[in-house]
This record gives sequence, structure tokens and C-alpha cells, in this order.
Amino acid sequence: MARVERSFRCSECGYVSRTWAGKCPSCQEWGSFVEESAPMVSRKAHKVTEPSYIPDITVPERYSSGIAELDRVLGGGFVPGTVTLLGGEPGIGKSTLLLQACSAMAGKGDAVLYVSGEESLSQVAIRARRIGSGADGNLGLISSTSIEDSLDSVAGRSIAVFDSVQSFTAEDGGGFQGTPTQVRAVAQRIIERSKSESVPSVIIGHITKQGSIAGPKLLEHMVDVVLMFAGDKASPYRLLRSFKNRFGSTDELGVFEMSDRGLSPVQDPSRLFWSTAGDPVSGVAMGVIMEGSRPFVAEIQALVAPTPFPYPKRTARGVDAGRLQLMLAVLDRRCGISTGSLDVFVNVAGGLSVKDPHADLALCMAMASAAVDVPLPHDCCFIGEVGLAGEVRPAVRTPLRAREAARLGFKKIMISRFEKDPVPGSMDVIRVGDLKDALKVMRR
Repeated sequence: MARVERSFRCSECGYVSRTWAGKCPSCQEWGSFVEESAPMVSRKAHKVTEPSYIPDITVPERYSSGIAELDRVLGGGFVPGTVTLLGGEPGIGKSTLLLQACSAMAGKGDAVLYVSGEESLSQVAIRARRIGSGADGNLGLISSTSIEDSLDSVAGRSIAVFDSVQSFTAEDGGGFQGTPTQVRAVAQRIIERSKSESVPSVIIGHITKQGSIAGPKLLEHMVDVVLMFAGDKASPYRLLRSFKNRFGSTDELGVFEMSDRGLSPVQDPSRLFWSTAGDPVSGVAMGVIMEGSRPFVAEIQALVAPTPFPYPKRTARGVDAGRLQLMLAVLDRRCGISTGSLDVFVNVAGGLSVKDPHADLALCMAMASAAVDVPLPHDCCFIGEVGLAGEVRPAVRTPLRAREAARLGFKKIMISRFEKDPVPGSMDVIRVGDLKDALKVMRR
């Protein structure tokens, strides 16, 4: 009879210890150790597994989801045998997005399985009919909270969706529904079946109030792709991003619009993040950023105002707060524009989050314009990274950014004078070496 050895596993990171501890030495979480028992396997001879070689391995084709924006973020579609985790706030549209994708795939003749642990079959059917999905007979529905009862139907499918991982239970998982041990066990069952049947699976996951996916952190390590669906519920627009993708880029962004008929891809997302209405005002600058392979024109707004308090505020929305402080220091030291006794507020219109360092020039121009209360030219956009010495550095993929700006009607573009890539001839190119040269545009 096999001897059983006690061990303790961290429900957050998966660290295993032979003794219980109040704090995990790996992830520093308190009270995360859960006892588990595993039989000691005696040493015996194993057969030798011959290695395979890359030229002899057949690479399967991806399954298109039928939704261009979703395929863009995935890197071209679902890879057979992979598991994708989709997270987002309640009511943001996770189930709607995947139900539409399942319907689109079923309409092309693919066999699709949608397993719901939260809704009954009639509730899923009501939502499907409301958004015009599910009319094809290739879309199979299961309503069950037992993961074992659903996995036998995965074989032969083009995709399987499980909504949500916190609502299912595994027989040997231990604990209650939605606990870290159950979530890990359910995910493991889905991953094993998906790999063995070469069927791509998608797991929907809830998020915590801190914005991370609920359950053990190990869940994100177990899956192949992690997507986050986000957006302001007061706005009809939703953003889909990839935080982990073993088969594609993590820089792509998908933009959707929510309506009573479901989610529809936004064909021209650049126009969501800036507006041409109204007279030019100070503190507004246009920058062209890259999200993966897609350029966006982002409207960066800045407001500088006197403060009645001894410590002025630095508030940033859509821009990293550390980057804001850095650019303010550069403006003060290199250009003589001091905001030490003023409140500074920065916002990126449309709820866009800018992480591209080549938006630095637009950020600096917006704050300088607000500080001196002089509007910038409304037909000019700014592209470039700003260094601590105040120099303007060349951007990557400048021609692509410039073509997007020209398409949207901009007549002028400001870039680094060290830029070597050609710019479309229809635009007036302003080349600058540092921020002092750039600020001269406000005096034209």
C-alpha cells in the first residue's frame, strides 16, 4: 500500500511545503497554505521516451472566432489545444462576446460547445436570441455546475466555452465552490481535456475589487492566454487586451461598442479618442500612439491651476503618474516652465490608457500649453520620446503613425530631427531636436 505524505500548497502561487506556515515564502501571502495529501510513488523503471523533432511535428491551423477584433488580440484566432482565460467586471460583456463568437463559428459549420454554470439553458437562449445569436444548430448548450458532467462533450468540438470557472466544482477538488482549491482543480480538468482532445477552450473568470482575476494566481500561469475585457459601464465602448499570450503579441487592443444587439467591432477606433469640435483651447495636444500593430490618435488634455494648499496635486488619468512627474521636472529644468506651486491635472480623452513612451512629446506640449495658457495648432500632432536632457528622440514606426494622422486630417506633424524614416509628403513636417525647439511652435 502506498504511503501517504502530508504536504501544504499555497493557493495563490502553488508553492509546496512539507510543513504549514502562516506566510508563503514565495509570494508573501498570509493564510494561503492548504493541506493536500498525495501518495508516495515508489521508484521503478520507466520506459524511455523518444524525442520528437520540429520538422516532423504538424502545426495545426488556428480557428477563427468570426470576430475580427477578437482574432486580432488572440494573434489570428484560437490555437487547437490551448486554454484562454477571459476576465472582466460583472456585466461588462464577457459572456456576450463569447456567445457571439460561438454563434459566428457555428454559422461557419464549426461544432461549438457553450457550458454555463451560472445560467439555465432558457436564460442563455434568451440572451442569444436578443443579440441574434445561436440560430445555427452547431451551437450546443450545457447547464451544469459539475465539470466532470461537461467534459465528455468536448471531444470533436472546434471550441468549448466554460462560464465561469468560479461556478464549477470538481469531485476531488475539496472545499466549496469558488474556493482557490476548487478553481485550480476545475481549471486543471479543463486544461487536461483540452490538450488531450486538441480542442481550444475558453474559461470566463470573475475579478476582484482590486482588478485582478479572482482565485489563485496559479490560474494565470496554468492557461496559455489571459485576456481582460474592460470599459466604463457609463460608456458603450469596451476594450479587450491581452496580458499573456503564448502564441501572439500582448500589445494588441480590440475595441467594441455595446448595444442592445450585443457587441460590434469599432471600425475606426481613432475617432473615439479625440474630438475636432470647438475652438482650440490651451492644454490640448494630439499624439499618435501604437497599440500593437494599430496606431491611435490620442487626445492628451492638461489643466494647470493655482492651489490653495501647501502641497500641489499631481493627478493623472490614462498616463502613468511617475511619467507625469518626470516630464514636469524636465519642463522645469530644461525649459524654465515651473509648476511647483500649481496643481497639474492630466487626462487622456476617451478613457484610453497610454503606455507608449513616444507620447512624451504630446504630454509635454499639453502641459506647457496649459501652463502658459497658449493653444497649440489644432491641425498639428506630436510624436517623440523625451529624455531627461530635454532631447526629443525618434519614435518607432513613424511612417505608420504619420499616415494615420494624415488620414484623420492633420496637416502638420512634429517629430525628432534625428528621425530617418520618410514621412508622407502631404504633411508639413516640423523637426525638433529638444523641447525648447518644440515650444517655439506655440509662438507661430
